[in-house]
Order: sequence, then structure tokens, then C-alpha cells
Amino acid sequence: MIPVIYWSGTGNTKTMAEVVADGIKAAGQEATLYEVSEISADEAAGYDALALGCPAMGAEVLEESEFEPFFQELEGSLVGKKVALFGSYGWGGTYMQDWENRVKDAGAELVADGVLALDAPDEEAVMKCMDLGKALAE
Repeated sequence: MIPVIYWSGTGNTKTMAEVVADGIKAAGQEATLYEVSEISADEAAGYDALALGCPAMGAEVLEESEFEPFFQELEGSLVGKKVALFGSYGWGGTYMQDWENRVKDAGAELVADGVLALDAPDEEAVMKCMDLGKALAE
């Protein structure tokens, strides 16, 4: 079972999470969706593979009240894990690159480049989310 853990304010990242989960299932694995408030970092650390989704907030950072504290706690447990990242944004910036670097620095393997959607995911972003889920499940 692969958890798809996300935070979504407008529903865009939730939509992406659902498609990532569909990709995991299409590749023959089980997936469970969790809003970040529904799972602890300790529970998440028990999995070998994780999909994590969060939109860019404020000054191009992860959502600060729930997702960032969760990720900070999880970061030390990522060594050797397969990780997929996704999220939406409303303007330019480097939040996904910064997040990818944090994941790599923590010793995890990114299964693919993080998937970004400008606002609501378009057809291309949906296809990338499906592929991201499949890559994580392989």
C-alpha cells in the first residue's frame, strides 16, 4: 500500500492526489489518500514509498500550518524511500525545486520530477500525475 498524502486549500492539489492514486492503482498497487491532518509523520515513515502533495503558498513555500511541520518531522525518516512530489501554484518560483532538493538531501529517491499545475490541473498535468503514480508503484 502506498499513501498519497496531501494538503489542498482550493481543491487543485486534492484533484492531483486522486490522479496520482489512480496511477498507483493502474500499476497494480494499492493506494490510500490522506489529507495531511489524517496521518502522522511516524505513520508515514512506516512506508517504503510515499506520494506527497502540497501547493505553493506565500513566498513559494509549503503550506506552513499543517504540511510544513508534518514534512519537517518526516524528513529525517526519508532515507532509502521512494518519493513522488506534486502540487499546484498560482505564480512562478522555485518551491518544487527547493522541495525536491530537501527530499534528495534527506536520502530519499525521487521517482520522477515533481509535477506542477498552474492553478487547476490541465490535461497535461493530469497525465503527468497518472505517470507519477505509476512510476512510484514500479
